[in-house]
Amino acid sequence: MTDLTNLGIAAIRDGVAKGDFTATEVATAFNAAVAEANPALNAFIVTTPDHALAAAERVDAARAQGQPLGPLAGVPIGMKDLFATQGVPTTAASHILEGFVPQYESTVSQKLWDAGAGMLGKLNLDQFAMGSSNETSAFGNVISPWRAKGPDGTGDNAPRAPGGSSGGSSAAVSAHIVAAATGTDTGGSIRQPAAFTGIAGIKPTYGRCSRWGIVAFASSLDQAGPMARDVTDCAIMLEAMAGFDAKDSTSLDLPVPAWSAGLTDDLKGLKVGIPREYRLDGLNADVAKSWDDGIAWLKDAGAEVVDISLPHTKYALPAYYIIAPAEASSNLARYDGVRYGLRDLPDGAGLQEMYAATRAAGFGPEVKRRILIGTYVLSAGFYDAYYTQAQKVRTLIARDFENAFQQVDVILTPTAPTSAFALGEKSADPLEMYLNDVFSVPASLAGLPAMSVPAGLDRSGLPLGLHLIGRPFDEQGVLNAGLAIERRAGFTARPEKWW
Repeated sequence: MTDLTNLGIAAIRDGVAKGDFTATEVATAFNAAVAEANPALNAFIVTTPDHALAAAERVDAARAQGQPLGPLAGVPIGMKDLFATQGVPTTAASHILEGFVPQYESTVSQKLWDAGAGMLGKLNLDQFAMGSSNETSAFGNVISPWRAKGPDGTGDNAPRAPGGSSGGSSAAVSAHIVAAATGTDTGGSIRQPAAFTGIAGIKPTYGRCSRWGIVAFASSLDQAGPMARDVTDCAIMLEAMAGFDAKDSTSLDLPVPAWSAGLTDDLKGLKVGIPREYRLDGLNADVAKSWDDGIAWLKDAGAEVVDISLPHTKYALPAYYIIAPAEASSNLARYDGVRYGLRDLPDGAGLQEMYAATRAAGFGPEVKRRILIGTYVLSAGFYDAYYTQAQKVRTLIARDFENAFQQVDVILTPTAPTSAFALGEKSADPLEMYLNDVFSVPASLAGLPAMSVPAGLDRSGLPLGLHLIGRPFDEQGVLNAGLAIERRAGFTARPEKWW
């Protein structure tokens, strides 16, 4: 039998439906792969082999009785530990939520279970989704399954960042220890990790997936999405995740299109925009070459390439790092040691001392940094100078995209300015770390659908991703352009197993 862990969503779902193998066999294979790999990769905070097996047994029983199967029937997935899972610890990779076991299920995870998926466990991430390298987790760094190689085939063997904040998700999908995983994206946290690990990931239009039951970072930016082996699997999983939810006031009351059925790599008549502002001074040569390759592939698929301008791009990163921390400082105020999670109560302490001690012990340095920035920009005397100005810039960035989409249908850029860097390489300089989001943040500020697809390897043998941005609600256009790149790039590289 084929190694079942090499199969993605579509192959597992179809194989289970045809009876080529059982869902229980699939779950057993993936549970074993997780148990073998996790001590080295640290991709999971909590493993739930029993959940995966129970879901698989339900699928096998339904098939035996001739009942219709769900679109993800028999597919074992990883759940980013930002989604509340009933009866299973949910920590947001922070000590302040250690011991928190939700008595409810997030809307997105419930939709996935209803579709027939099973949970292999809760995936590691940057604490409260704040980070670009998965080095801020209270439960240790996630290690990318990829290693760099020199021209002679030998590498430096340094542990590489899997990207962030969805680093556990990207590492697990890339290492083939899950068939797919959920991610969340506030400023690039699905797309940048996908690029670093050679997988596909899509952030849908803001509001497409419910935020109810997801630990909040920046509420006007956070959006859930799938991370999977390829574009088709992303489309199938996104269909299951998306949909209106009355419990989320920002949820889009729109029907969910059949994206997977509408997939095509024929882009005749499509116009692809290439924004000149993304050609940064000193752009990495391998990244620039992969962008040029992407342009050629889209032309080959029938698309017309158009030069465009997004003039306010250079202000996107500073605006984001005002707006996101401001919203975080408000959202994280609820972690006070009173109702759930960590409580640090020094002898003789009053309420204020308990708040201070709990937050000091529970939040990590990066979370504290962003809370301080956010509280500062929202304070009297600085609100108009920083927060109000950043919101105005956000409006200008959204308007740039509106103007561009009068000329073009999708926009192509690199996903990240470099391939995966070594762990520890950028952690001493927060500003250098924040620059990882330079290509992904503008689409987040505008609430647009955006996707990363693997484009090839750099000279060190590390994956590079290409980034597609679409009109609001046009996930189909983004997925189709992604499919066109995927088929022409022919990316089949996998990390050599060392774990």
